[in-house]
Amino acid sequence: MKNTVRISLVILCLLFLTRGFAQNNTDEQLAIQYYTDKEYAKAVEIFEQLFNKKNNAYYYVYYLQSLIEMGDFKKAEKIVKKLQHDYPNDLKYLVDLGYVYISSNEPAKAKDIFEDAIKKITANSQQVIDLANAFFMRRQTEYAINTYKAGRKVLKTSAVFNMELAYIYESTGNFPDMMGELLDFAEQNASSMTSIEYYLQNSLNNDPENKKNDALRSQLLQRIQRNPELITMIEMLYWLSLQQKEFDQAYTQAKSLDKRQNEKGDRVYNLAGICLSNKNYDVAVKAFEYLISKGPENVYYLTSQIQLLNTKYLKTTSKLPVNITELSLIEKEYHGLLQKEGYNSFTIELIRNLAHIKAFYLNELPDAIKLLEQAIAIKDANPNILAECKIELADVLLFSDDVWEASLLYSQVEKAFSNDPIGHQAKFKNAYLSYYIGEFDWAKAQLDVLKASTSKLIANDAMDLALLISENRDEDSSTVGLSYYSKADLLLFRNKDDLAMKTLDSIGMLGLTHPLNDEVLFKKAQITLKNGHYTEADSLLAKLIEFYPEDILGDDAVYLEAQINEAYLNNKAKAMALYKQLYTIYPGSLFASDARKSFRRLRGDVIN
Repeated sequence: MKNTVRISLVILCLLFLTRGFAQNNTDEQLAIQYYTDKEYAKAVEIFEQLFNKKNNAYYYVYYLQSLIEMGDFKKAEKIVKKLQHDYPNDLKYLVDLGYVYISSNEPAKAKDIFEDAIKKITANSQQVIDLANAFFMRRQTEYAINTYKAGRKVLKTSAVFNMELAYIYESTGNFPDMMGELLDFAEQNASSMTSIEYYLQNSLNNDPENKKNDALRSQLLQRIQRNPELITMIEMLYWLSLQQKEFDQAYTQAKSLDKRQNEKGDRVYNLAGICLSNKNYDVAVKAFEYLISKGPENVYYLTSQIQLLNTKYLKTTSKLPVNITELSLIEKEYHGLLQKEGYNSFTIELIRNLAHIKAFYLNELPDAIKLLEQAIAIKDANPNILAECKIELADVLLFSDDVWEASLLYSQVEKAFSNDPIGHQAKFKNAYLSYYIGEFDWAKAQLDVLKASTSKLIANDAMDLALLISENRDEDSSTVGLSYYSKADLLLFRNKDDLAMKTLDSIGMLGLTHPLNDEVLFKKAQITLKNGHYTEADSLLAKLIEFYPEDILGDDAVYLEAQINEAYLNNKAKAMALYKQLYTIYPGSLFASDARKSFRRLRGDVIN
């Protein structure tokens, strides 16, 4: 019986507690609603009861603010003073008291209170941070700054509160002092460089007027000038140059760090790779030449010679039409290096690149095939590189009209690397070969499989070609027009540009509304661009955009026309207008992000 009574009492207590909690929760919600609706008198009535029941900081903030909003400054002052008396070491209540005086238009009294709060600081870093935060929350940023400075004096060290002060300076737009604090912290805590760079990266991304970047660069240069041995600052300057894609300056700094720290070329080699990926061939060339100058004993000596030739090749072929004279000179450099280093696993990429130049630019097909066969015969070469050489040989055979042998090689690589991106690449090229020769159903079946490729590039390319096949049959479901188009594509692959143009003209005879008309315009623009007829290419793309803006190649046409106007026609204004048109009208385009960056770059913004 006693146990039953005891259990009943416990249940009753729980019920009362639950009911009390629910009541508090309901009152709190009602008070917040009154506060939101600016019915402060009603909000004060409830928050006062809640605060008196439970001395809760959450209720206190709303209660105090409601009193201030009502203009009841005397009561607000009384409440804050009581809390300040009860908790003398919690200096935030002095800040709240000063805030009450500011709200009641008594700035002199607030000033005295704020200064008194700072004077009461003890050698307790958490107390300093709490007081500064209280000032900052009340928008008293100067007092927050002074709190940290006073805290440094009390703690007798300047090596504290750097990050906190940097944040406040940034919020007020004082970027020189912000960067000064961050760099002081970096000098004192070299192990924290990664976290500082992460903080800066996010901050510099929100720097439309480039003020933060300028402040950081200025601070870094001043410190390096005062002390050229400050490696941390040179490291940071190098990092900043990379962030701003200022590769010339990055190269100077990388070279300096390489010499100072005996890095054996690691940083410079990595920079060269970054420059290559950003198509800054000139700086990449300088970086590779520097590494070569370190001599044969350097680990990057041979690799840099190979990559230097690769960079020269990419630079020469990036401008249309390709300068064959320049390419012939580069070919001789390839031969010279191969004669010196031999045909082996270290030079296999060199052999492959030379074969590509011979086949696709110099029309030396037998030599190209022989080179690739030599490469494939190298027994100790990396299997993936051997597979790349087989794919290159298949490309050359397709170029020379040996379709079936090319297909066989693609199939070999696909089978040997079925779950590898290079195997997917071989499968895609085989599907493209089927498309070239008019076997559209077979090609599409292979492409549908490749849409799920782990390689995003291959998956996107497979999707594009599959869409071309499925959406561009003739009205009677025949493939006459598509056959002409794929044949023109193959002729273009084989550098038979005139025949490709004539074949594309044949599609026009099939009707003005043929679904391939937009593709024909785009392909003609590519051919004319390849041959250096920039104005004609620009006109063809403009026509496509005018008549077929909703078709699948609309965004491709806008992007290519923008690039032509920027790179070849030197029409910056038109290029900017086209880039803007692309990311405005085609926001879902794969080119939208690049177009936005290009627009900002041409406008003069700094792109991170």
